[in-house]
Amino acid sequence: MPTFIMLTRLSPEAVRSPRKLEQLEREVMERIRKECSGVEWSSSFATLGPYDYLDVFQAPDIDAAARVSTIIRTFGHAHTEIWAATEWDRFKDLVRDLS
Repeated sequence: MPTFIMLTRLSPEAVRSPRKLEQLEREVMERIRKECSGVEWSSSFATLGPYDYLDVFQAPDIDAAARVSTIIRTFGHAHTEIWAATEWDRFKDLVRDLS
């Protein structure tokens, strides 16, 4: 199943307190589990930089990944970017025979 990396930046209006942040997380993940069958979360990180979070997940296809991104954008009043990712060992296999 393809792996996707999603970077998220919340708008200042999205969350007013740390408790609201945890509530938002629960609500978003509940909706993703309900509406995006086949999506498997690998890990989540808070980041210090232009984005607030980095998430890694597997999805059956780009359409499922886009649904995840859309839910987060609408639920969290956020900006997201999704990147397709290939594990390093798989990437080496793909390019090994290139001239």
